[in-house]
Amino acid sequence: MARTGWHILREDHAVTVARHLPVRLDLCVRARIEAPGRLSLTSLAQQIRQDVWRALQMLRGFSPVVRLCQTGATVDVEAGGRLCTPGAAGGAADRIAEVLDSADNRRRWLTHAGRQA
Repeated sequence: MARTGWHILREDHAVTVARHLPVRLDLCVRARIEAPGRLSLTSLAQQIRQDVWRALQMLRGFSPVVRLCQTGATVDVEAGGRLCTPGAAGGAADRIAEVLDSADNRRRWLTHAGRQA
């Protein structure tokens, strides 16, 4: 575990950020982000994780997980997380989708990740 308390698992063109191991996605929303230019996948994953957490911090027992896989100029995103009680997700998937689909969020994430590259 890193100093921050988050596990950062790196593979060839992928990164996963999670609080607990093994990684478990009881709740998962997928998206694709166009990412022209060089960027830090780790920074991008952390930014997405922070916004997902902010959107769902009131969901008791939720632990966010973000997995990114870069292929060329696109990044496939799996965002969600572990739930202590899997049936208690409610509208959480819709809230995650709103976070991922926000043009303002994407612009901020990509700007930050580009600076960190």
